[in-house]
Amino acid sequence: MLLASGVCAVVLTGLLSVQVYLIIADRGRMGDTRTQVARLNQELATMSAEQGKLDLTLRQPANASVLERSLLLNTLVERKSVSWTRIFADLEGVMPASVRLIQVRLPQINSRNEVLLDMAVGAQGPEPVITFLKQLQASPLFGPATVHNSVPPSDNEPLYRYRVSVNYAQKL
Repeated sequence: MLLASGVCAVVLTGLLSVQVYLIIADRGRMGDTRTQVARLNQELATMSAEQGKLDLTLRQPANASVLERSLLLNTLVERKSVSWTRIFADLEGVMPASVRLIQVRLPQINSRNEVLLDMAVGAQGPEPVITFLKQLQASPLFGPATVHNSVPPSDNEPLYRYRVSVNYAQKL
């Protein structure tokens, strides 16, 4: 019994020393990590201060017209970067022959540079449009489609019309 207790004490002492070693090693690594985080926070604070100075300079009344012009030009460049030819070519690749593209509104670009297409499509029945929506979602170029409304055929318009929005993955 004493021998077994002695062996257990030796094993437990060994495990305790391994645990102490791991704790000390982990503290050392955590110290390095804290130092890196502090350095990165200091760099971030420096960059934020520089950004604040630049924003203050841009917001001055003398520079307001330059800022407005810059924003206008940036918006125009963003809109110009969307290729209508590529949009139509990519839509042609997923659109069934029985679905007609009636209207495509000016694409909207959000802050993450994602292009949102808002379009009106028409077909003789709802089935081809459902096929079109499935093909849009299966395509790597388009995201999930949202149908906003549908209009049944009338005397003046023989097609079922649907207004659809979809994210388009065109590289800007």
